[in-house]
Amino acid sequence: MESTIRPPDTSSVVVGVDGSDPARSAVLWAAGEAARRDRPLHIVHGADTDGRALYLSAETVERVRAAGRELLDDTAKAVAAEYPGLHVTTEFSRTDAVSALRRAGGLHGTVVVGHRGLGGFTSLLLGSVGLGVAALARNPVVVVRGTETAEEHRTVLAAVRDEHDLGCARYAAQEAELRKASLRLLHVWNMLQSVGDVVPMLDGVDEIAAGHEKTLWAVTGTIHDEFPDLTVQGDAEKGLSVAGVLVEASRSADLLVMGGRRAPTPLGLGRTLGRATHSVLHHAHCPVLLIPRSDPHSDGGP
Repeated sequence: MESTIRPPDTSSVVVGVDGSDPARSAVLWAAGEAARRDRPLHIVHGADTDGRALYLSAETVERVRAAGRELLDDTAKAVAAEYPGLHVTTEFSRTDAVSALRRAGGLHGTVVVGHRGLGGFTSLLLGSVGLGVAALARNPVVVVRGTETAEEHRTVLAAVRDEHDLGCARYAAQEAELRKASLRLLHVWNMLQSVGDVVPMLDGVDEIAAGHEKTLWAVTGTIHDEFPDLTVQGDAEKGLSVAGVLVEASRSADLLVMGGRRAPTPLGLGRTLGRATHSVLHHAHCPVLLIPRSDPHSDGGP
């Protein structure tokens, strides 16, 4: 690994850059986060020259390195123009972008990625680097979605599935305080998943709904007690698609916080993002912050 300045502090905000417009948006968003948190910003470019060494000439490798360092320098200058007091470091890595970002993030840094990179499939809503970092990270990851000119709603949205999401709700509450925003805790339940394939009697639906509301109120009450100066709203909604409800709710939020649960792969080769998480990352209307959570009982939900 080569560094043009120095390795990041583990409390840094780490962001990947590849020259694409989504990556540029992610860098500026990450810079704003670093300034808000009073933390350094570490900009990483993973060139993967090691992985392609057999196919590249020495001259090509040197051109890639020069282009990567120039990209990092230009990006750092753009950040300095917007945030002149921000401490910025850069890193050129010979490894692939996913590995470079995971390593730079360490155990405590926050990693930020754009929703799509320079890949040729422009129809993809989330690129392979974003998916790779989100699926494998052990630290918080933000996928920057939305536009730079998006309206500010002064609301942080947090997805709450059960009591195990209390930690995620706490993280969202801290994010809301940093932004001087309100917090909306949203619990979404799918009636068909709750009752199986059998259509219940109406009384059964009411009983199921009451159970889901009880779960939400328990988390909401704890957040109220721990963050007394924060405006907290709890909502329980049912729908045919958990991801669909969350995506629609993200239209009115500045940040969506959710647990990045892992689900087993079909062949049992490790774990990947749950279905709802995966869908939200592809379609949300605001940046999505994933708080890592490995749930052995996950059914592929959020």
